[in-house]
Amino acid sequence: MPNFFKSFFSGKSESPESEKQKAAQKNFEIFKYDGLRAQRMGRPDYAIKCFTEALAIEEDFETLGYLSQLYIQSAELDKAREILNRMVELEPELTSTYLTIANVCYMQEDYQAMQAAASKAIQIEEGNAVAHFLLGKAMMGMNDDLMTIAHLTKAIVLKDDFTEARLLRAEALLKMNQLKESAEDIAAILTQSPDEEAAILLHGKLKEAEGAPEEAETDYLKVTEMNPFNEQAYLYLGQLFITQKKLTEAISLFDEAIELNPNFGAAYHERGRAKLLNGDKDGSIEDMKKALEINPKEGENLNGQFNNQSASSTNVLGL
Repeated sequence: MPNFFKSFFSGKSESPESEKQKAAQKNFEIFKYDGLRAQRMGRPDYAIKCFTEALAIEEDFETLGYLSQLYIQSAELDKAREILNRMVELEPELTSTYLTIANVCYMQEDYQAMQAAASKAIQIEEGNAVAHFLLGKAMMGMNDDLMTIAHLTKAIVLKDDFTEARLLRAEALLKMNQLKESAEDIAAILTQSPDEEAAILLHGKLKEAEGAPEEAETDYLKVTEMNPFNEQAYLYLGQLFITQKKLTEAISLFDEAIELNPNFGAAYHERGRAKLLNGDKDGSIEDMKKALEINPKEGENLNGQFNNQSASSTNVLGL
């Protein structure tokens, strides 16, 4: 109180340093909340600028979180990881940040970094089902089948209705040719959610593995009828037709898929494969070029990766 009166009667104001800090705090809040408004208005570019300016003033965990989500939504994943790493430095024991990092790493197909992030989350919170699920996904990406199953099983034990974990485990078991165990997981999902499209498609894959292509076709057709925009259903059905040498049906099916989505690169790829097997080399080249335009990564899979085709036919594009 005496200091207050002394300051009041002497006419002295706050110190320049204090005023500077108050001005900086005010500017930080302006940039932060302008960023939030821009985000709500669908202006991510302006929101990113605002949050970046705010963070230049103060390293604020909440603002870093907003910025990381914007970078993820904008597919600027390297920048997102940089921001997430800054968040870890501020709050090193927060599980959710490591889970977000693991998801970003998955999108980048950086499975080793994904494994590290998910493992750190488990170290902090052993009973986190999502962390075990993400670690299982990382192990699958690294082709470690046994650890994939182990962590997905742990996730399911922790959360019995964890559909994504059961689906992934069923897929991993199918890959390992453990058909009975895969069928049990698929049945559990479909009992709970009969219209779960991913489970129906996986059931079709199971039926293919069991040598029952007619039942597989029924599953794939069911999904295309339920959801004409489910691209995976068209791919699986078209690939099944190709395997059965039903090339005209396969081409017609991919025609339909491309009409629904003209940017469906994998459909052009598979239609090109069907056309080549059907003797239409020119049409196949045209489709393959279109697939490469849409998805340049397709070029990595063309040389010798034409599934059931002969070596001579795989090099149709000279790759």
